[in-house]
Amino acid sequence: MIGSAAMERKIINVTGKRQITIPLKFYNMLGMGKEIECELADNAIILRPFRNDSGFATEILKDLVAQGYSGNELIEEFEKQQKNITKAINDISSQADDIAYGRKKGAGINEVFTEV
Repeated sequence: MIGSAAMERKIINVTGKRQITIPLKFYNMLGMGKEIECELADNAIILRPFRNDSGFATEILKDLVAQGYSGNELIEEFEKQQKNITKAINDISSQADDIAYGRKKGAGINEVFTEV
């Protein structure tokens, strides 16, 4: 849960059409909107607010145009860069989950803040 180490649990019903209703408290706490990202990981379904990466997309396009890309070449390079960003975000998210669930040790304060 955001801002809390405690875990809250709620049993919800699944309709005949495989639909669920997200408890209002959870929905509001997570700032969910009209779209939700759904992920299957470690035999569990993970639902999280969908965040549009349009800010990343704009920055990628600006950088590629500055590098001289245009036309189809710009589109191809943009798609490649966007996949790299998506992979990096998924890797970071996976590492955070591993640390949160105790499958991996996180960095300690001395490892993060070292003397220069």
